[in-house]
Amino acid sequence: MSTPTETVFDRTGEAAPWWRQAAVYQIYPRSFADSNGDGLGDIPGITSRADYLAELGIDAVWLSPFYPSALADGGYDVADYRNVDPRLGTLDDFDAMVTALHARGIHVVVDIVPNHTSDQHAWFREALAAGRGSAARERYIFREGTGENGDQPPADWVSVFGGPSWERVADGQWYFHHFATEQPDLNWRHPEVRADFVKTLRFWSDRGVDGFRIDVAHMLTKDLTDPLPSQAELDALPQDGNHPIIDRDDVHEVYAEWRAVFNSYDPPRTAVAEAWVHPSRVPLYASPKSLGQAFNFDLLEADFDAEEFRRIVTDNLAISATSGSSTTWVFSNHDVVRHATRYGLPRTERGADGRPLHKHGSQWLLSGGTDPVVDTAGGLRRARAASLFLLALPGSAYMYQGEELGLPEVADIPAAERQDPTFFRTQGAEIGRDGCRVPLPWTESGPSFGFGEAGAHLPQPAWFAEYAVAREAADPHSTLSLYRRALALRHELQTDEALEWLETGRDDVLEFVRPNGWRVITNFGTEPYPLGPDAVALSSSDPVEQALTEVPGETTVWIAAR
Repeated sequence: MSTPTETVFDRTGEAAPWWRQAAVYQIYPRSFADSNGDGLGDIPGITSRADYLAELGIDAVWLSPFYPSALADGGYDVADYRNVDPRLGTLDDFDAMVTALHARGIHVVVDIVPNHTSDQHAWFREALAAGRGSAARERYIFREGTGENGDQPPADWVSVFGGPSWERVADGQWYFHHFATEQPDLNWRHPEVRADFVKTLRFWSDRGVDGFRIDVAHMLTKDLTDPLPSQAELDALPQDGNHPIIDRDDVHEVYAEWRAVFNSYDPPRTAVAEAWVHPSRVPLYASPKSLGQAFNFDLLEADFDAEEFRRIVTDNLAISATSGSSTTWVFSNHDVVRHATRYGLPRTERGADGRPLHKHGSQWLLSGGTDPVVDTAGGLRRARAASLFLLALPGSAYMYQGEELGLPEVADIPAAERQDPTFFRTQGAEIGRDGCRVPLPWTESGPSFGFGEAGAHLPQPAWFAEYAVAREAADPHSTLSLYRRALALRHELQTDEALEWLETGRDDVLEFVRPNGWRVITNFGTEPYPLGPDAVALSSSDPVEQALTEVPGETTVWIAAR
């Protein structure tokens, strides 16, 4: 791993573990690199790009699920938690990848999906075969139906992906699935469920995995005591630790057990929670007694706006101080419209509470990417400025594959080639997440732009050639060159987990300084902002070193301490 030029400490003054201010690169394995030409990215494909990842300058990769799966939800329907999908490789391939990444100083974080299994999991197949009242069904959430003949679901709940949350099986019972029908929720009160996931965590830790990203970490434990509330009643209940299915206090009994597992290794394994909870609840997940870190999605939901960015940074640094952890920053991932496109769209509509009324870009997706017309150049310019702002913040920076290329969202995927269950379960009322999961372009030509020797499992548009790695690597002004320079300089400048806001005299310009004198200025407006005599180390408008007397509009600059 690249090492800072000085020892970095956390907010307590202790030497900081690697993850507190790591640059983490998310890989969606099926769309990263295809080693065997079957159109699907795989584990050997990741290994083949290990040098690329090292040259990028990241500290860790986070792998979205690579486990055996029927792909009802892009791999988040796991059929076997302790194996590799044979379409993606073998356990030996996984071990070789870990060895290759570790040899380059890159840590490995893997996704764990504990809320539900695939309906192809051996446990669920056993539960269906065993029938009513069986021990096998106790590992999941089965209920009798309502109505005269039990032919109505136990409750009128709606799943996240659309449609009912309860599915009837052949013998008349119903099972609960918070997500797709093919993703039955586990019963986390069952000791076998708890023991099996401890076994899984040790299995991957023993293979050299350095940490875990916990999918929907706030949903595991449930209290489904009869009578069940209606959907309207469920929505009205406060999420205060006692909600029947969301953010229950008792989930931290599970994570305390996991923390003991993590701490039994040297160095301790790390974990980060995907927990969509009220800010006051985040420290419970980020506590050193629990998972240790939690995702902060506030910047991901924000517009390119100075006031909003400052408030989010200030609030989340305060939350991290409460938890004792470092905060996390992210703009893009496998679930949202890429931020190079979002920033080229009009601002999001917001409710009275200031929260977005819908996901930014979701309405644009419904138009096939035609309405409104995306300001492609402006979106990329703002994305570069925002990314350089993010990479200078104290805490962990999470990046999604392709954002280092400035890759836009693909909106016009034909219905017949879509894969996201959201699209099908809502009959197209929601487009889903396929557009950010289109395989990466590595070269300017070829049947899949260098992704593999044949086509790609999701169609790549012709304009992907403009964003190919080979093309951008040869261009010192490209977004890839910007990310490489930024990540290298970030290691050199990294310091303690703090910042101080400086006055700029303008509402649309933010400036902060880190404890070692590293200054960051972001101009969110369109009018230039005058600079002092200090030399600019890096600019989002042009990564090549140059003398600047002002910060152009929609630009971030870094100024190193004298």
